[in-house]
Amino acid sequence: MSGVASTLAKKRAQAAGFGTNANATKYLNQDFEALRSQCLSGGTLFSDSYFPAAPESLGFKELGPSSYKTRGVAWKRAGELCSKPQFIVGGATRTDICQGALGDCWLLAAIASLTLNEEVLARVVPAGQGFGDNYAGIFHFQFWQFGEWVDVVIDDRLPVKDGELVFVHSAEGNEFWSALLEKAYAKVNGCYEALSGGSTSEGFEDFTGGIAESYELSKAPSNMFQIIQKALEAGALLGCSIDITSAADSEAVTRQKLVKGHAYSLTGVTEVNYRGRKEKLVRMRNPWGQVEWTGAWSDSSSEWNSIAASERPNANAEDGEFWMSFSEFVSHYSRIEICTLTPDAITSDSIKYWAVSNHDGTWRKGSTAGGCRNNPYTFWMNPQYVIKLNDEDDDPDDNEVGCSFVVGLIQKNRRRLRKAGEDMHTIGFAIYELPSQFHGQRDVHLDKNFFLTHAQKARSETFVNLREVCTRFKLPPGEYLVVPSTFEANKDGDFCLRVFSEKQTETLPCDDPVDAELPDETVSDDEVDSGFRGMFVKLAGADMEISATELTTILNKIIAKRTDIKTDGFSLETCRIMVNLMDDSGNGKLGLGEFATLWKKIQRYLGIYKKNDMDNSGTISTPEMRLALKEAGFTLNNTIFQLLVARYAETDMTLDFDNYVACLMRLEMMFRVFKKLDPHQSGFIELDFQQWLNFTMI
Repeated sequence: MSGVASTLAKKRAQAAGFGTNANATKYLNQDFEALRSQCLSGGTLFSDSYFPAAPESLGFKELGPSSYKTRGVAWKRAGELCSKPQFIVGGATRTDICQGALGDCWLLAAIASLTLNEEVLARVVPAGQGFGDNYAGIFHFQFWQFGEWVDVVIDDRLPVKDGELVFVHSAEGNEFWSALLEKAYAKVNGCYEALSGGSTSEGFEDFTGGIAESYELSKAPSNMFQIIQKALEAGALLGCSIDITSAADSEAVTRQKLVKGHAYSLTGVTEVNYRGRKEKLVRMRNPWGQVEWTGAWSDSSSEWNSIAASERPNANAEDGEFWMSFSEFVSHYSRIEICTLTPDAITSDSIKYWAVSNHDGTWRKGSTAGGCRNNPYTFWMNPQYVIKLNDEDDDPDDNEVGCSFVVGLIQKNRRRLRKAGEDMHTIGFAIYELPSQFHGQRDVHLDKNFFLTHAQKARSETFVNLREVCTRFKLPPGEYLVVPSTFEANKDGDFCLRVFSEKQTETLPCDDPVDAELPDETVSDDEVDSGFRGMFVKLAGADMEISATELTTILNKIIAKRTDIKTDGFSLETCRIMVNLMDDSGNGKLGLGEFATLWKKIQRYLGIYKKNDMDNSGTISTPEMRLALKEAGFTLNNTIFQLLVARYAETDMTLDFDNYVACLMRLEMMFRVFKKLDPHQSGFIELDFQQWLNFTMI
C-alpha cells in the first residue's frame, strides 16, 4: 500500500508546482545545496552512497563485476586525473563529447546537439558548480523523466582504466562536464551499462522535455530540407543514423568514412552558390570526435574551391564535424529524428511553439493491461484518453485541411529494469473518432461493445519494442479517443502519454466515476419468516447472536455442498468484514435481522457471480469481475480496479466466490462509512489521526 501513498504524494507535489525544470524534484531526496554546504563545512569531499564507486554502478553483464572489460577499472576524482580540472572550458561545445568504451553514441549525439542551444543546455547543466572555491566533490544535473524534471546529484569519482576515462571524455584533457553529465544519466538509469544501445530521440527528450519524431529518409517528404531548416531555426535537436544489415555492420566504417549503426547529430544547414546553382548542404557531427565523411563537401574537398569565401564555413579540423550535400545525406543515411521543444524551453518570441499535454498511466495484469486490438475481450480495459481538436492549422501552403498533432507514448523506467532481466515491451496506440453522444463526456470508460462495433480512425505507425512510439496526425476537428496498450495483454508497465498540437487542444483521461448505488436491503427481526428464524436459533446458540468465528463455520458448511462455484472457503478475515458491515449495535456479533440482511445480500451477489461466469468455470475472470462490480452497483475507475485485482485476484487473474464476496463487502463498507461521515455529499471528510486509525482497523 506504500506504493499508493507514494503515487498520491507525487501527484500532490506536481499539483503544487514541483517537477518543472525551474523547481525540479530532488532525485532520491538528495538536495545538492544542502549536501555541498555540509561537505564544505566539514572539509570533506562528497561520496554518493546511492551510486557508489563500485562494480554495480558499471553494469551487470557486459560491464558486470566478472567481465574482462571492467578489470583494472578504478574510480578517480577529476583532481586525481589532472592538476587543474575545469568543469567547462571555453563554453560547452560539440568537441567536448568524445565517445568512450560504451555503446551510447545515441546519448552523446543528443548531448552534442544540446551544446548548440545555450538556453536548453543551461536547463540540464545548472550554473554555479565547478572546481573552484565551492568545490566539494559534488555536482548535479537535471533530466526530464516521463513528465517531470528531476535534479540528480553525483560525486566526481569517475571510472578510469590505464589512466584514461573509460567512458565519455572531452578533447580537452582537463574538462569534465560531459563525463559528469553521463554519470548522472547513468545513475538515473541504474548503471552505465543500462545506457548501451538506444535512440537519439530518447536523449533528446530527457534533456529537453520535448517530443521526438522519426522520419525514414527513403520515404522522406518532399519538403524534408525545409522541415530540417525550420526545426533548427526553432531550436529543435536533430539526430541521424545509418541502418545496419547484420551484427558485423555495427559501427563498421564505409569507404567514405561514415559509421553504420552509429548516431550522428545534424547541427546545421546552409545553401551555397555552386557553379551557377544553389546547393543544399547539411552539417553532421560524429560523437567520436573523429572519423569524418571523405566525399563531396568534406573537409578540404575540392567543392569548397568553387565557393565564395564569404559563404565558406570553417571545415578543416578533424573534429568529427563535416559538411555533405543534402542529396547525399538522404541517400546515405537511413533516418532522422527531430525533437520539438516544449513551450517552457523556448524564450524567443519569434518561435511558434506547440501546445503540450501530459498524462501518466499504468498497465496492470488483470485490470488495465488489455493488450492490442487482437484481444477483443480485454482491449477495452486499457486506459482511455480523449483529445478534443477545435481549430484547424494555420498553414496556407498546405492544401490538406485539419488539425495537426503528435501523440507520443513512452514506457517508463525500462532501462533501469534491465538489471532484473526485463526489457522493453512492444507498445502502440489506437485512435477512435468519438460519436456525438459521447462528446463532452469524460466520466465514462467505454466498454468492449464500443470497440467491437467501431473501427479505429488512426493508429501509431506500428507496435514497437522501443521506449517510445510517436506518430504525427492531421484529423478534422472533433473529439477522439486514444487507447495506449502493450501488444500482448497482461504486461505490467507504467507509461506517459503526451500530445503536442499546433493549436491549443484539450486532452483528458476518460474513466468511470467512483460511485456506488447501495440498495437498502435491511431486514428487520419482524420480517424474518419462521423457517429462517428456526435455522438462526439452531446456528446462533444460547446467546442468540452469531460471531465472526461462528459465521465462518456456517458459511463454509453451506458453500462446501455446492459444485457450481469454486471456493477455498471463507476466511475469518472476510467474515469479520461482513460482521463489521452488518453490525449496527457495535458488539461485534450479528442478531437475527442483521444475519437475515447479510444472507439476502450474499444471495444477490451469488446471482451476479453466476451470471458473469460466462464459461461456467466456477470462477470469474478479472474482466468479468469489472462487469460484475458494475452490476452490483459499483462504478470504479482504473486506479481502484487495479488495487482490487492486486488484492483479491489469484495469479491466473480469476476470483473464486469467497474472494469475490470479500471484495464486494469491503467495497460496500468503505462506501457506507464515507457516506455516513459526509452527510452533505461534499466529497470530502476530515479525520484526526486517531479517527483515521479507528477506521483503517475496521
